Amino acid sequence: MIGYTLGMISLTPDECRVLGVLVEKELTTPEQYPLTLNAIVNGSSQKSNREPVVSFDEGRAYEAVEGLRGKGLAVRVDTAGSRVPKYRHNATAKLQLSRYELVILAELLLRGPQTMGELRGRASRMHHLESLEIVEEMLKKMMGRDEPLVRELGASPGSRSERYMQLLCPDAHPEEAGVEARESAGSGGSLSERMEKLEGAMAKLREVVRRMSVSLGEGDPFSAEGDGETGGAEKEE
Repeated sequence: MIGYTLGMISLTPDECRVLGVLVEKELTTPEQYPLTLNAIVNGSSQKSNREPVVSFDEGRAYEAVEGLRGKGLAVRVDTAGSRVPKYRHNATAKLQLSRYELVILAELLLRGPQTMGELRGRASRMHHLESLEIVEEMLKKMMGRDEPLVRELGASPGSRSERYMQLLCPDAHPEEAGVEARESAGSGGSLSERMEKLEGAMAKLREVVRRMSVSLGEGDPFSAEGDGETGGAEKEE
């Protein structure tokens, strides 16, 4: 039985970023973990493996990591001989995650909605994911909880692959959230409806151009005669 209630855990975008950083650095640079506040600033502001790229300062990082502490997702570590406190995440225990689930969730926190293929390739830098089947199994486990951590999105434009997003803070990647909201609302309609609208818009545009051309004494650019008259200009372009 899952030992937490997701409904009681709502993260801010900054808390999502810092939690993802704590998980990532534990697995990619264990010799520098737990992290100092300065390391959290650098990790949260780095330009690689982050979407969107943002700039943190110590105040912003401190507020986020203390917010995570208050929600049981981070722990402050005071060690003998160290002049500054350090922090580590507690997501594995708090959210009852396997290592596979942990790295997939961290990747979603750091970069937003992604396909299974993207998740496998990117999260494997933290912990090797042997196959897409493992990624799919972990996603299903996180989606199948009483309080899901992940949900499936539609494919992005030009792709056939479904994407997945984390639910600890659905607004952490507002641009993606806006795309999904438009997709969910069905604003585009079916393919035939979208094509019909596009053809209507093109017809209106052609009519505007035709009228302007005629008013300038250049004839109808869309007629066979008009095409012949303007052929020289079209070749020059």
